[in-house]
Amino acid sequence: MNSQFGLMSVWTQGDFVTKSVALLLLGMSLASWIVILIKTLDLIKYKKISRVAEDFWHSEDFAAGLAKLDNDPANPFRLLAIEGREATAHHRNTKVHLHDSLDVSDWVTRSLRNTMDEFTSRLQSGLAILASVGSTAPFVGLFGTVWGIYHALLSIGTAGQATIDKVAGPIGESLIMTALGLAVAIPAVLGYNALVRGNKGVLQKLNRFAHDLHAYFVTGARVNSSGPANVVPMKKA
Repeated sequence: MNSQFGLMSVWTQGDFVTKSVALLLLGMSLASWIVILIKTLDLIKYKKISRVAEDFWHSEDFAAGLAKLDNDPANPFRLLAIEGREATAHHRNTKVHLHDSLDVSDWVTRSLRNTMDEFTSRLQSGLAILASVGSTAPFVGLFGTVWGIYHALLSIGTAGQATIDKVAGPIGESLIMTALGLAVAIPAVLGYNALVRGNKGVLQKLNRFAHDLHAYFVTGARVNSSGPANVVPMKKA
C-alpha cells in the first residue's frame, strides 16, 4: 500500500479532531465487542440452563426438582421456583390479612412477574450500548470524513495546485474515516440483532416455566402442554 494512504497516514497527518474521532471510534468498537462477548457467553449459559430446566418436572417432589436446578444464584429458573414457593407460603401464613385483597393466584403471579422483570432487565443490560454504537458510529465516521476533506481542501487551496496527485491522497485519507465508522457500526448492529433474538428464546422458555409454576402452586399440578385439561401432578415440598 502507498505510504500516503492508510490508517497510519491518517493518524500521523491528522489534526487533533481527526485523532479524537479515530480514538472515539476505537473506544466504541472495543465497547461493542466486549458487550457482544460477555452477553454471548451469558446467553450460551442460559440456553444450557433452560434445557436442563425441563428435568424439574420429572422429579418426585418440589425439593428434588429444585436440586436438579443446581445452586447457581444466577439461575433464573431456580429463582422463579424459590420465589413461587416463598410467595405461596407467605400467602398461606398471612391469608387472614391478604384474602380480602389478593387471592393466591394473583399473589403468586405478582411475585413471579417481579422475578421475571428483574431477570429481563439483567438479560438486556448492555444492549443499549450496541444500539447506540450501531446508530451513531457511521455519523461519527462521517464527521471525521467531512472534517478531513475540509482541511484537505484548505491545504490544496494554500498550495495553489489541484492536480489529481495532490487531491487523491488527502481525500482518500478522509474517506477512511467513513469506512471506520461502518466497520464499527456493522458488528454492533449484527450483534444486537443476534442477542435480541437469543434473549427472546430464553425469555419464552422462562415464561412457560413461570406459567407451569403458577399452575403448580395454585392447583398442585403443572399444566401439560399436550392438552388444555391435562395436569401433571408433582408432590409439594
